Amino acid sequence: MSKPIMAKATAVWLVDNTTLSFKQIADFCGMHELEVQGIADGDVAAGVKGFDPIANNQLSAEEIEKAQADPLHKLQLKHYAAAQGEEKRRGPRYTPLSKRQDRPNAILWLVKFHPELADSQIARLVGTTKPTIQSIRERTHWNISSMQPIDPVALGLCKQSELDAAVQVAAVKKAKEGAALSDDERRKLLSTEQSLGAGAEPRIPTAIEGLQSFTLGQDYHPQEREKEYDADSFFNLPDADDDEDDDDDASR
Repeated sequence: MSKPIMAKATAVWLVDNTTLSFKQIADFCGMHELEVQGIADGDVAAGVKGFDPIANNQLSAEEIEKAQADPLHKLQLKHYAAAQGEEKRRGPRYTPLSKRQDRPNAILWLVKFHPELADSQIARLVGTTKPTIQSIRERTHWNISSMQPIDPVALGLCKQSELDAAVQVAAVKKAKEGAALSDDERRKLLSTEQSLGAGAEPRIPTAIEGLQSFTLGQDYHPQEREKEYDADSFFNLPDADDDEDDDDDASR
């Protein structure tokens, strides 16, 4: 359910001016029931001025009266057409100051392991600008020598679901363009769940690559080769009778 603007100040006003239960106010303002109870006791939101939801077109007086008469009734936020879609902010994602220094490392990771992502997708994922992405792609960034690729999900710059969704969009775009993908690129276009669920593919060692297409000549016959090359034929050992004749000649 959508929350009212200035939720805590709205809760202060509802506690001071209505007989609504703590649970009703907590559900409407997106707060915990104990937090609303703390507002009533004066332990929470001390000095916060109440924000009238009726005067600011968030609640109607009839809705409040209905909720006061029925403790099980949940307050419904009044539909305000002018604020429709206002929560969808345009522009790059906001990145906290503590994590902004990690953005170049995250961009380098995305450029290295997901080169199929467009600059606009990377900008939305980590909250950066296209010139910065381009400088890292071309390795002309002023700090490129000390950068290390780090997963933006591990850095907390984006969610894994958001990264998977961006990769899937890139996969669909690649398929429409008809570009040929290598095995490594195809694995990169898979989501995390698909990658973990896929079995390991047998790979041929690099030392014997090309031997899978090796074939023997048509004249090769294993049985004939065995007859032609007998194991005993490799050892030219004299017979026993010949050895005795040689000994007799020597004694004479």
